[in-house]
Amino acid sequence: MAGSKMSVPLAAVVLLYVLLAESTHGGPEMDPYKILGVTRSASQAEIKKVYKRLAKEWHPDKNKNPGAEDMFIKITKSYEILSSEDKRANFDRYGQTDDTQPYGNGRYGHRHDSFYFDESFFNFPFNSKNHRDFADSKYTLHFNQYVSDVVPESYKRPYLIKITSDWCFSCIHIEPVWKEVVAALFEIEQGVVDVGYERRLANHLGAHRTPSILGVINGKVTFFHYAVAKEHLRQFVEDLLPQRLVERVTDKNDLQFLNSWHELNKPHVLLFDQVPAVPLLYKLTAFAYKDYLQFGYVDQGLSETANLQKQFNINTYAPTMLVFKENIDKPADIIQAKGMKKQIIDEFMANNKFLLAPRLVNQKLFDELCPVKQFHRRRKYCVLLITGDEETFSFGNQAFLSFASTNTKEVVRFAYVYQRLQQQLCDILMQNKDSAQSPPQVVILERRNAAGKALFKPVTAWNGSVEDKQRLVEELERLQKDPSILIHDAMLPELNNEFASMFIIRWIYASYDYLSEVIDDILHNNWREMMPLLSLIFSALFILFGTVVIQAFSDSSEDKQTKPKAKDGTKAENGSSGSVTTSSRPPKKNFVEVTELTDITYMSNLVKLRPGHMNIVLVLTDASKNILLSKFAKEVYSFTGSLTLHFSFLNIDKHSEWMSTLLEYAQDTMQIDADEDDGGNRKIDYTGYVLALNGHKKYLCLFKPVYTGEDLDSKSSEDEGGASGGRSRSSSRDDHPPRKSNRSRSLSTLQIHHKLDRLGLWMERLMEGTLPRYYIPAWPGLEKITPNRITALVSL
Repeated sequence: MAGSKMSVPLAAVVLLYVLLAESTHGGPEMDPYKILGVTRSASQAEIKKVYKRLAKEWHPDKNKNPGAEDMFIKITKSYEILSSEDKRANFDRYGQTDDTQPYGNGRYGHRHDSFYFDESFFNFPFNSKNHRDFADSKYTLHFNQYVSDVVPESYKRPYLIKITSDWCFSCIHIEPVWKEVVAALFEIEQGVVDVGYERRLANHLGAHRTPSILGVINGKVTFFHYAVAKEHLRQFVEDLLPQRLVERVTDKNDLQFLNSWHELNKPHVLLFDQVPAVPLLYKLTAFAYKDYLQFGYVDQGLSETANLQKQFNINTYAPTMLVFKENIDKPADIIQAKGMKKQIIDEFMANNKFLLAPRLVNQKLFDELCPVKQFHRRRKYCVLLITGDEETFSFGNQAFLSFASTNTKEVVRFAYVYQRLQQQLCDILMQNKDSAQSPPQVVILERRNAAGKALFKPVTAWNGSVEDKQRLVEELERLQKDPSILIHDAMLPELNNEFASMFIIRWIYASYDYLSEVIDDILHNNWREMMPLLSLIFSALFILFGTVVIQAFSDSSEDKQTKPKAKDGTKAENGSSGSVTTSSRPPKKNFVEVTELTDITYMSNLVKLRPGHMNIVLVLTDASKNILLSKFAKEVYSFTGSLTLHFSFLNIDKHSEWMSTLLEYAQDTMQIDADEDDGGNRKIDYTGYVLALNGHKKYLCLFKPVYTGEDLDSKSSEDEGGASGGRSRSSSRDDHPPRKSNRSRSLSTLQIHHKLDRLGLWMERLMEGTLPRYYIPAWPGLEKITPNRITALVSL
């Protein structure tokens, strides 16, 4: 009876599996090869090239075809499959395109005898790629996109990023709240990172678990550590923004706020609203235009703001925004509307970014006020007043501002500059070596290129008289008819940044941000996430302590042996005639210390390497280890006296993924050749490559093996006994196959030995600084772990 009761559920499970299997495999799977239009033997370079062309062609922002979005998603998914060796092999073997395993592991399923458990049997619609909301796919971020787009844009607007993955059950619970928040905070830029497909970006952000929510502002990443609720996320976004973006303005400080236009060289914006808290949209606008405008907020519900509302005749039924420039008694522009939209506010701010006659305080402002000429009809002229900041110049400066306020021509911009603060520019434009003693002068100029070339003409000495104004009007009318009146040309220097903060202040702010980040990590991260940091700290302390102890003993022993070995030093120098020493110090040891690059030594030997130090890394395999290390030691021995060089080796059998990822950054410029194996795939043999890695400046220099062929030819001739005895030798080899295999092994060993023949010459060029450098955005992490650190002392 028990057996019969158990057989019924078992039969039901088998029947359910059969039905699901038929429904799953009933429809044809998408073929990524057909979608991209490549063959099954296509290389990764060909696939990447085709993907870039198709993605640009079918991007929804450029292609208005109704099916462009679906086609773009198919192209992206096809590239994700074919760009990954595991997914591509999975599709080639089983025809399967779904990837339902978290973090991309265990994709092939398992066969037990004749019964095949496919992972599609467990394909529930939680958070898989096929069932993911299109909104997530629309905002999916990739590593290159984050580095090139998100980080620069984060200096203008904050980003809210969600870290998720397939089969993330906790992600399901936060999804409704996330959708509600991003719908309410539509002015916030959002992004989604799928850990299973963008592991490198997740590691770069420091997101080691899903789900996670983080904010990016000014290039800095901040994690959200509280319960996922709408109010918490809204407050998190507000906390991301810098403090004092918007100043509270009342009847007591309104004149102080508006009069600061001259000191800050910015227009001032006032928002009148009835809510006590500053609206988030207004804060975001203040952050986006913080370099151009100064923002204030007036709470209409306070009695302390009644005079301001009466002075500017503010209505209370809708928010009102005023822009003040040089005249603080009358706003230069005004906008009033219920429920102001982001597009309207951005257009309003963009039209009022500058004063009527701003002061040139940095090169960025100069480039925007006086842009470089691009086309004949887009010429822009700058009328520049060169003056001083003393009280005696105030009348002329005010007269120039009055003249600029009457300007209605879009092709002419007015500005002024202080001689004392921009001395080099004034010397060139006034054609006077001592412009500080010259009276104020008006100059008309036109910039020709970004390198600094400009055409200009000094118009008149300026004291604000009627004659000066009339002469300037006449010159502007002549300029409109004949641009060739700008007869002088010069290369303008870059302007000084008058608002640049002192170094000590920047250092204090940077230290404060770093300490805040460390404290935040300690308070909110668990011990598992803190273990790498603690391990690094203890390793550094151990290495430091060991170095101090060893150095103390070595210094005392060297002092004792200095006198007896003084005479032997001359003999040693005469005996080492075969080596070329280019370092500042001669080698003190008769061996080369080469450390294996593993996950333990990775941070100290590369990522955290001191400025000015380099790590010379030899790439080898288990089979070629002994031969290459011996040859490597002989080639680099003469350079071991340099204190800035460190020597390591990387086992490519363990860390091939790291090597491939590193060389991807410069694969177009390096032109690395690949050998084609029997299966038609492109395979690169990195054995014998040498990398010079600068961990601080993030660049590498590459040495590729070069075969001289000299010893190889001689060895071959000796084995074959010369040209006359070639036939008899070949016939004897046919009779004795073992001798042929021994010779092939010796030739293989000889070829490996010759991979580093010209390494010494390459090292000399490295020390001279003449080698090409390949810069990378960030060092990739070691994907595979080697548990023990190995240090090889290679004797010469």
